[in-house]
Amino acid sequence: MKNNVNNHKKRHFYDGLLQTFTYLSSGISVLVLVALFVFIFSKGWSLINLDLLTNNYWSENYTVQPVETMSDTTFERPADLSEEAYFSEKWGIAFVDHVDAHKDKMILVEYVDENSPLYQMSDVSIKKDPKDFTMQVGMQISRLSYTDAQGKIVLGGSIAGEDAKQLAQSLDEDAVAVNSIFVQTTGGGIRGSIISTLYLLAVSMIIAIPIGIASAIYLNEYAKKSKFNMLLRSGIETLTGVPSIVFGLMGVSVLFPVTQLFGATTTSILLGGLTMSIILLPTIIRSTEEALLVVPQHLRDASLSVGANQSQTIFKIVLPCAVPGILTGVLLGIGRVIGESAALIYTMGTFINDSPTLLSQGTSLAVQIWSIMSGEQPNYELASAISIIILFFVLILNFAVKFISKKFSKAWY
Repeated sequence: MKNNVNNHKKRHFYDGLLQTFTYLSSGISVLVLVALFVFIFSKGWSLINLDLLTNNYWSENYTVQPVETMSDTTFERPADLSEEAYFSEKWGIAFVDHVDAHKDKMILVEYVDENSPLYQMSDVSIKKDPKDFTMQVGMQISRLSYTDAQGKIVLGGSIAGEDAKQLAQSLDEDAVAVNSIFVQTTGGGIRGSIISTLYLLAVSMIIAIPIGIASAIYLNEYAKKSKFNMLLRSGIETLTGVPSIVFGLMGVSVLFPVTQLFGATTTSILLGGLTMSIILLPTIIRSTEEALLVVPQHLRDASLSVGANQSQTIFKIVLPCAVPGILTGVLLGIGRVIGESAALIYTMGTFINDSPTLLSQGTSLAVQIWSIMSGEQPNYELASAISIIILFFVLILNFAVKFISKKFSKAWY
């Protein structure tokens, strides 16, 4: 009797100890996750806007000169102009202060009158071939050269330490003629990396999904038990644990000649997509196999008993039932592609390309985070903003997969 009581107490003690460890580990995991989200959102949420998604990362520079260097007109301030904008009545242009994703202060054009001498100008960046230039809202005024009443040439703009208010006052009070303006487009965006990531997803999924699903169907439905098939399964499971940087080296040395057949001359998005498709194959094969195994055997037997052959049974009965599990594997693959950086550094390069193509270099969103964080002055705010975008993208995909899975589950069960 005493032994039973002692054994009961021991079991109760061990159960309580294990329960404590479970709660402790779960609590630590939740705290780490919450801390991660708090850090990312506190740092990067303020940068999330349409400009971040649509702007190029690199700014374009122009040196422009007014066709009419003097202004004899007095312009009226537009009624709908924001209070933060500072308007020059003499030159018909308004400026606003702005801080970009890199925390650099700049002066942006908020409004320019179509009759202003600073609206239609001449781009003299290439002196031998001047071109027409139109001042647009959102452009950055880095340097503005004007002549004052004493005939002296004065420099204004952000390069001279002025803000928007000071620049507008200088134009109204001191500028007799505007000589030249150094204009820049607003950079710091991730448009190019978003396009590169979509290209990367398209190439890798177009290759990995059909090959992975076909391989899983063969291994689970057609292949007989043999040493070769066992070795094949072991090889697939081993590939799952291979570091992605090894795949990157393989891509550069083995797959690069393949991309040369398509016209690539250096590392490219196509090379990155081919490499990622190989990385994803083990994940898609294993998840598809697991999904096929879950399908009840009696469905196969019932299909075969009414005269369907094996191929008809697989593609009309088994595969539709396994779609939710297959989609889960695809989602894992998409998340892997979006978050991968090590292999892509070798195969796609680290140059942030604002106009990427399949045969050019480019950076995915994850590689852009690595790029801006590996410099002498890491930009935690921009890196956190890109991380938020990645999280939202994966979250949307997750909801989409769950929605599709429920639709298929209702249709078949």
